[in-house]
Amino acid sequence: MLSPAMYSTFKRILVGRPIPSADERHQRLRKIIALPVFASDAISSTAYATDEILVVLLIQAHIGSEAWQYLVPIAIVVCILLTIVVTSYRQTIYAYPSGGGSYIVSRENLGTIPSLVAGSALLVDYTLTVAVSVAGGVLAIRAAAGFDRQWAVPLCLLCILLMTLANLRGVKESGGLFAGPTYFYVVMLVILIVTGLIRIYIFDLGPLPNVTVEGRELAEMNQTLSFMMLLRAFSSGAVALSGVEAVSNGVPAFRRPESRNASRTLMTMAIILGTTFLGVSILAAHLQPYRGEESATGIALMAAWIYNGKGILFWLTQIATFAILILAANTAYADFPRLSSIIARDGFLPRQFANRGDRLVFSNGIIVLALMAGILVIIFKGNISALIPLYAFGVFTGFTLSQAGMVRHHFRLKEPNWRANATINGVGSFTTGVVALVVVVSKFTEGAWIPAVIIPIMVLGLRAIGSHYDRVREAVHVPPTYRAPRHTHYVVVLVGSVNKGALNAIGYARSLAPDRLIAVTVVGDAEEQEKMTREWAEYNLPIELHTISSPYRELTRPVLRYLDELDAEAEDDIITVVIPEFVTGWSSGFLHNQSALALKARLLYRPNTVVTSVPVVVE
Repeated sequence: MLSPAMYSTFKRILVGRPIPSADERHQRLRKIIALPVFASDAISSTAYATDEILVVLLIQAHIGSEAWQYLVPIAIVVCILLTIVVTSYRQTIYAYPSGGGSYIVSRENLGTIPSLVAGSALLVDYTLTVAVSVAGGVLAIRAAAGFDRQWAVPLCLLCILLMTLANLRGVKESGGLFAGPTYFYVVMLVILIVTGLIRIYIFDLGPLPNVTVEGRELAEMNQTLSFMMLLRAFSSGAVALSGVEAVSNGVPAFRRPESRNASRTLMTMAIILGTTFLGVSILAAHLQPYRGEESATGIALMAAWIYNGKGILFWLTQIATFAILILAANTAYADFPRLSSIIARDGFLPRQFANRGDRLVFSNGIIVLALMAGILVIIFKGNISALIPLYAFGVFTGFTLSQAGMVRHHFRLKEPNWRANATINGVGSFTTGVVALVVVVSKFTEGAWIPAVIIPIMVLGLRAIGSHYDRVREAVHVPPTYRAPRHTHYVVVLVGSVNKGALNAIGYARSLAPDRLIAVTVVGDAEEQEKMTREWAEYNLPIELHTISSPYRELTRPVLRYLDELDAEAEDDIITVVIPEFVTGWSSGFLHNQSALALKARLLYRPNTVVTSVPVVVE
């Protein structure tokens, strides 16, 4: 067990010194730092989105070499969808600069239930972002270094732990830490794409040699691509849009002017994401990196081929891919706590989520996110292909509700150019709604049913929390004329023997000037009762001693029964139970039976009862 001083020191080492609330504006982010903080999730999807399309076309649809002709058209459709979504979210940033994204837009324009659906979808999405990103990063480094599959889960959990500690130190500090790897990945990916295109179109670089048994089997498949499999392939590629909403959720984290800086960051992210995703898909269509679900990633195969083996550029590409996928989780760490704090302030999550920690971050949200992502990694054994089908439904549900809310916003306020803006949002809402439907239908049996079930359950849970807070507010609300009624005041001092703690407790109880003061002791046999009575007389204590016999050595239940008897004497009574409590050092606390703690826990829920501890500190 850690002493308070040791705990404080340990916390300072891991998290850093507390930051005063007045310095909150100094913790806001410049655009160059905000881009990796809020866009790393979206940008990182270029490392696996193309692979996921190929997993469907090659491994599930079994269409063999025909897969390559579908890859670029699917990527182009995804890029068109990206343009629609980004254009819509740019409007959201200016309309709702307080952040919250889909949740706030839905709350202000569509009502409580749609907003809770959007909030639940986003919370699920952010949790999956951490699990998927970490699993993808570990797969990238395992594929390059040849680590055994058994190390996947431990490595994933270690990465989640490190990400959690970094984010507990603060948004600004974690953003500075993660900026370098994000830009490094973008540079290495651009070098890979440009080099590959030059070698393909100028130096006639051909497809990769198909040397594996699995690859040859995949190439020889010749089934016809069904419409359902085409939809499934598209929905797998659409995960490239995951994280696009993150900028609109985190507008308050930007430096002033917040909306303009957030909008520029969003556009920069969209340009990087769209061009690199399309570039990787064009490379894959020409180089044809056949792969199984557990083989090397498509980027790893193409990098080794383009760079003529596993040289320095190959390893730099793999290290950059590993880093961006791990750090992509930082987007979720930036937005999950912020969104949960907004929902908590609205009364639909526990109040603890709205509290900032020592480093001005929402520490409780960060810790909960890490725990849930870790559970997902363990359940799905760190397999990114098993996690991806769970991913896109929540993403596009949030997109759909956000843009539907913006349509309502434009019709309600009728600002300049509102018809054109409403049309853009309407097209976006319809498009992303169709994609969400495609995802849940085409991948229902692969796991898309899980978020489709979890999100409604979460909505019910959030509603239940909101109803609880409503009942509490109603219970404690009083009109201006309210005056507290006078109660008959009984004070009961619990004593086990005559000692310093008991005498101090009696002295404190007498200072309360109650209507009736009683000392109560619980004894196990006649000998113990006689001893207590004798000591009471020897010290000539001026209050009544009531003895309760407990032959079964219970303490809590006999005391509660006696308090019920006192309640029966007066209908308007209030009972204060005074408990002498010995407080020892941290290293010897376990040597005591903590009976006072157990009794207080039971008395806490008893109506018209006040529990007071009178501590005796034992040095």
